[in-house]
Amino acid sequence: MAGNPSDAATSMPAAAPTPELDDKNPGTLEDLHKKCKDVFPMFFEGYKFLVNKGLSQHFQVSHTLTLSNSTPSGYRFGATYVGATRVVSPQEAYPILLGDIDMSGNLQAHIIDAPTQNTRCKMIAQIQQGKWQGCQLSGDYKGQDFTANLTLANPDLISGTGVGVLQYLQSVTKRIALGAELVYQSSPQLPGGHIAALSLAGRYSGPDYSLASTLSNSGTVHASFWQKCSEDLQVGTEIEANLKMQETVGTLGYQVDIPRAGLVFRGAVDSNWTVRAVLEKKLLPLPLTLSLCGLLNHPKNSFQMGAGLIMG
Repeated sequence: MAGNPSDAATSMPAAAPTPELDDKNPGTLEDLHKKCKDVFPMFFEGYKFLVNKGLSQHFQVSHTLTLSNSTPSGYRFGATYVGATRVVSPQEAYPILLGDIDMSGNLQAHIIDAPTQNTRCKMIAQIQQGKWQGCQLSGDYKGQDFTANLTLANPDLISGTGVGVLQYLQSVTKRIALGAELVYQSSPQLPGGHIAALSLAGRYSGPDYSLASTLSNSGTVHASFWQKCSEDLQVGTEIEANLKMQETVGTLGYQVDIPRAGLVFRGAVDSNWTVRAVLEKKLLPLPLTLSLCGLLNHPKNSFQMGAGLIMG
C-alpha cells in the first residue's frame, strides 16, 4: 500500500481535537489485540527497495521493487492522496485515496472518508489478472463510549451471496470494554446455503498494559497481553487456539526502541519453535531506513532472511 495517511495529514491545518471522545471511546473490535500485534516482527523474505516521494502537501507516490521466492517479485507503483475537505484532528484528514498497481495490472485501491465527526467509511477494491476480484465496504460509528462497525465483503444482491460482519465494542468502565461480533456468510457452496458465527470479546487495559480475549462459538479462542515495561521496552504474548481442530499456538514477543540511535528491534518466538526478528535502523542524516529480518524454524531446520531499504 502506498504511504501512510496519518503522516501526510500531520502537516495540514487541523480543527480542535475532541479529547473527551478519544478518552472514553474503546476503539474498534478489530483493533482489540492491536497493541500486542504491533510488538511482533513483520517478517518478509528476499529483498525490497521502497522509495516514497511527496509531490505536494496532499499527494505522495511510492515505488517498490521486490525480489523474493515466496511472494510475487517485480515493481509496484503506489499513490496516496490526503484531502483537507474534512479535518478531524491533527492526525486525521479526509478523504483519503490509496492505490497500488504492479506490472501485470493487478490493482488494489482504498477510499476512506469521514462524512461526520463520528463516522468513518471505507471501500476496498481489487483487480487481479484483469478481472474484478472483490470489493469490501465498511462503516464505523464512534459514540462517546462505544464503537459499532458493519462490513460487507463481495456483496451480491442478485445471487444473494457475500459476507457480512457486525461488530460492537462498549466501554463498561474506564478500564473494561466488552463487545461482540457476528459473522454471516451466504453461498451456494455452504451446507444449507449460509453459516453464521458469534464471538464475545473483552479487554482490561490501563495506561501501560492491555489484556484482551476473544471467544467464538466456532471453537476459536484468542487471548493476548501487552505490557510497556519502560520507554524503550514493550513485551507482548498471545495464544490462539482452535478447540475443534485441537490446535494451539502461543507467541512471545518484544520490541526495543532506542531513539538516540534511530534503532528499533522486534523479536518473537512461538510454540512451533519459529523464531522471527526484524531490525530497523535509520541511516541519519540520509533519509534512509535499513531493515533486516530473519526467520528460523528449528524442527524443520529452515532459515529465511530479508533485507530492505526505504528512502523517504
